[in-house]
Amino acid sequence: MFTGLVEEIGRVERLGPEDGGFRLTVAAKTVLEDAREGDSIAVNGVCLTVERRTEDTFTVGLAPETLSRTNLGALQAGAPVNLERAALPTTRLGGHYVQGHVDGTGVIKAFRPDADALWMSVALDPALMRYIAPKGYAAIDGASLTVVNVGEDWFDVTLIAYSQEKLILPRKAPGDRVNIEVDILAKYVERLAAPAVAGAQALSA
Repeated sequence: MFTGLVEEIGRVERLGPEDGGFRLTVAAKTVLEDAREGDSIAVNGVCLTVERRTEDTFTVGLAPETLSRTNLGALQAGAPVNLERAALPTTRLGGHYVQGHVDGTGVIKAFRPDADALWMSVALDPALMRYIAPKGYAAIDGASLTVVNVGEDWFDVTLIAYSQEKLILPRKAPGDRVNIEVDILAKYVERLAAPAVAGAQALSA
């Protein structure tokens, strides 16, 4: 479990086939302070297990499902990535509940400066847009952000000056893919309500 409060920006050291699988090595500092093999670290919002670590890097394995559902497979050496360690029971929940289980990817449509803030608009599959609500939450590349406006296939957020310094999002460009995890509460509500909705529809048929 994570909070969506990015702790640092790491740097991709290596990404590619290794020992019959696909592995990612990231250079970092803060998230390695107490990291051990087997610990979880979110990389661009994707919960990954540390397989090995050195003084200044950690390596994780990427399953085919992870490569197909996220933007990690498109990373190149030197690319910046958002990093967050798994939350502790004593962690302040300044963001929202983030599992690190990416639901899909969106595409950045545009940026728009607004004083010292920055608007970012993201295009998203309508199948996932049903979980996006104004003033609700979405994790974008692992960063917990408040949704401002929504359309049929897009939503936007604003990045305050502090967030612009601490996240990789302002370094991206329109057309870049970003990992999206919708609010877990929305998915559970839909799941729990589905039988009642199906029953009501059957009665009205």
